[in-house]
Amino acid sequence: MEIIRFAELRSEPWRNGGGATRELASHPKAASAQDGAWDWRVSIADVTKAGDFSAFPGMERVLTVLEGELLLLTVDGAEHPLEKYRPFRFSGDAAAHGALPTGDIRDLNVITRAGSFKGFTSIIELSKKRAHPVFEGQLAVLLQGQATVSPGAAVEADGTEDADGGAAARPAEPEALNRYDAVVGSDTRSPEILGRGFLAVVSIDRVAG
Repeated sequence: MEIIRFAELRSEPWRNGGGATRELASHPKAASAQDGAWDWRVSIADVTKAGDFSAFPGMERVLTVLEGELLLLTVDGAEHPLEKYRPFRFSGDAAAHGALPTGDIRDLNVITRAGSFKGFTSIIELSKKRAHPVFEGQLAVLLQGQATVSPGAAVEADGTEDADGGAAARPAEPEALNRYDAVVGSDTRSPEILGRGFLAVVSIDRVAG
């Protein structure tokens, strides 16, 4: 089970000085936040002043405001008011400008190479009684609240749970998640998250063909 601790991530300034980015994950692994030699990337950015967004030719973006009331995003001349927890998809080729009418914001960015991968962001409410599994190709980010994560039961080749080996191999105590920590999904003992609050589930799907 892999947990990406937000507090341990390096913050890198934008090229235009309008904010800073912390990369959660990328593939292939990027050398820096400004390295475009990847097919997909998931990151969290702090936007502190109005300005143009960096262009990502050949990419598709999904942006979700996590903190702050409003990001006024203008994409190719069309204005889009983006409110908290409402994912918005747009082309990385587009000319994009962000304004901050209510102050600084923090956002979650999912960027994928068009034609090769497709990114999706869903915001879900956690339950203390029903665990939320995180599968292969997914990244679950705790947005607010309190939550813990544990490995799920082992799964046999026929798809059934191994009640004996799976339960015995579980750790004695679940691991606590802090705000913006991310859990990497797996189809082998898929991590399960319990708690109260909100979770962003990012899915990266390979495009067939």
